[in-house]
Amino acid sequence: MLPAQRRNQAYEDYIKKYRKIAVEEMERYHIPASITLAQGLLESGAGRSTLARKSNNHFGIKCGSRWEGRTVRHDDDARNECFRAYKHPRDSYEDHSKFLRTGARYAFLFRLKITDYKGWARGLKKAGYATDPRYADRLIDIIELYDLDKYDRKGGLKWAEEFPDPHQPYLANELLYIVARRGDTFESLSKEMGISKKKIRKYNELPKDYKFQGGEIVYLEKKRSRATKDHICYTVRPGDSMYSISQKFGVRLSRLYKMNNMKPESPAPKVGEILRLR
Repeated sequence: MLPAQRRNQAYEDYIKKYRKIAVEEMERYHIPASITLAQGLLESGAGRSTLARKSNNHFGIKCGSRWEGRTVRHDDDARNECFRAYKHPRDSYEDHSKFLRTGARYAFLFRLKITDYKGWARGLKKAGYATDPRYADRLIDIIELYDLDKYDRKGGLKWAEEFPDPHQPYLANELLYIVARRGDTFESLSKEMGISKKKIRKYNELPKDYKFQGGEIVYLEKKRSRATKDHICYTVRPGDSMYSISQKFGVRLSRLYKMNNMKPESPAPKVGEILRLR
């Protein structure tokens, strides 16, 4: 670790404020907390940048074609560029995790060990996260100066030892989910994912006595009222049910019924029938 006297108090305060969120994101998305914190510090100037203060955007993530949330204009590589805006910094942290998790160019990073912050830093630069040629070195310097890798070890290693074969996280409709295995229970998933049993049941609209058979989509967040713009409608296939379709696209079952002028007691949709998803 580098000499403590070189540390910046604003950076220290930022780390104390957001380290818990960074560790939670690490456990859910398998991104090192040290990397998340270092990027947040660097991209937001320890929370003092205009984007962070006015739009709660701590990672400099631009709008992109799929973003449907609030936006703000800001000069960056070009003038008046479109950036994502959030209600709370926590939303920015979660969106950062999803941004990396769903980006094809970042997929190789998830093959690295969660403690390999140097590999992650260099990989982010290689994948083009930032144009700064010293981006990787700057991240590494921040991590080592503020001893951020301890957050990868402290909670991360204990969690990794307890769950040596963790469920792989995926995204549908910008929602985090895992695929259940035979033998999973609400209790075991709650312990691994850090989400209450009640929430897991509620998010997935399942009864208390449900037993996982393996292969089920299990959402770790509340499903949405509609699918993404990429999925306006869906043609029913053999084996489909309203529930399986709601799980596939991350849409609440009640909303799926309402959009299609159906009720829970209505006959099951026929193969070939077209259902609205938004």
